[in-house]
Amino acid sequence: MPLKLLAAFTVLGTLVSCHAAATSSPQEVVVQDPYLEFHSGPGRGYPVLQVVDRGDSVELLRRRTDWIKVRSAKGREGWVHRDQLERTLTPTGESVELPGPAPESRAAHRWEVGLATGDFEGASVVSATAAYSLTRTLQLRVDASHLLGDYSDGWLATGSLSHIFIPEWRVSPFVSLGGGVVHIAPKGTIVKPEDRTDSTAYAGIGLRGYLTNRFLLQLEYRSFVVFTSRDDNEEITEWTVGFNYFF
Repeated sequence: MPLKLLAAFTVLGTLVSCHAAATSSPQEVVVQDPYLEFHSGPGRGYPVLQVVDRGDSVELLRRRTDWIKVRSAKGREGWVHRDQLERTLTPTGESVELPGPAPESRAAHRWEVGLATGDFEGASVVSATAAYSLTRTLQLRVDASHLLGDYSDGWLATGSLSHIFIPEWRVSPFVSLGGGVVHIAPKGTIVKPEDRTDSTAYAGIGLRGYLTNRFLLQLEYRSFVVFTSRDDNEEITEWTVGFNYFF
């Protein structure tokens, strides 16, 4: 049943991604600081390409964390820290309100780290996550989880490849395929049962939504197959909810 649900979710996400909305036109602002420095990249370590004077207009193109790519009236482009742009005005003299992560910046970041908690077949699970974006829609991810149950404890280590259908949307579905190793240590009383370490594979579905400039909320459901040393394999389900920091 989980695999059928995953297939349906994949088809639905693909259809939705084909109808993603077009991005809006750039916002124009007027510089109020004595000058505005255009860096060659999104960071203070990048060299300054040019300086725009007070009273000149620039267009806001896209955002990457706290840096925003802009274009001058002469067509030159560069990166400006949001601290300077928060003091700019619109052409009509109104204050500029910089939004949260722009659609482009949601697909531009490379790294994510996070923490999650949930349920692993009746046991509580606490996970640490690290992910790297190969492309705007494909992400490599590793998870290290601690399992806390009434009758056994253990740990789970997995690696996966995730497909994020519409990364520029504030909320986007994703699917993942992966595998790893699970270790279970039963809590024996009179006779201590043997610990078990088995390989596992899983398919997952989920949703991820951007909360602030640096954080997103991620919900995920996974269906595991544990390849035991016995004749029969085990099927285990897991759900988690967590917060990721991206940069």
